[in-house]
Amino acid sequence: MLFGVEVQAKFQQEFLSQCKNEAIILIEDHWKEIAINKEQIKLNPDWATYEALEKSGQLSIFTARINTKLVGYFVTISTLNPHYRDHVFAANDVLYLSRSARRGWTGIKLIKFAEQCLKNDGVSVMTINTKVHRPFDSILKRCGFEQAERVYLKFLGKI
Repeated sequence: MLFGVEVQAKFQQEFLSQCKNEAIILIEDHWKEIAINKEQIKLNPDWATYEALEKSGQLSIFTARINTKLVGYFVTISTLNPHYRDHVFAANDVLYLSRSARRGWTGIKLIKFAEQCLKNDGVSVMTINTKVHRPFDSILKRCGFEQAERVYLKFLGKI
């Protein structure tokens, strides 16, 4: 919202080179807001791995922009599933909206945009994970998702 008026975000699929520099600020905000074990696990993206995933066609980056400014991203990694070889699964890597973009329908529209693009690319299953301390289950249910698993984490120490 800007001066009480909802500003419409523009959604698009981008290459890493198009959004990386802008995304770094949002990635840091995202990490500060939701990461656990911050003292032991520092933010340190492996950009070479992301570039390799993009080159292999597995990485998809969907963005939300307001007046050309990056306000959100939804990133997936698509793979054939060894349990279900007839299906391509797109697993959510990261999903974030800046605080200023969280009012209105921006989040739902970003998810729906990514869903349609992935479907057009031949993906048959999309998974999205949420943090227990920052859930958005009601949004996912509204988008037609169902809870399928629970994940537990334990820090084992540095390698």
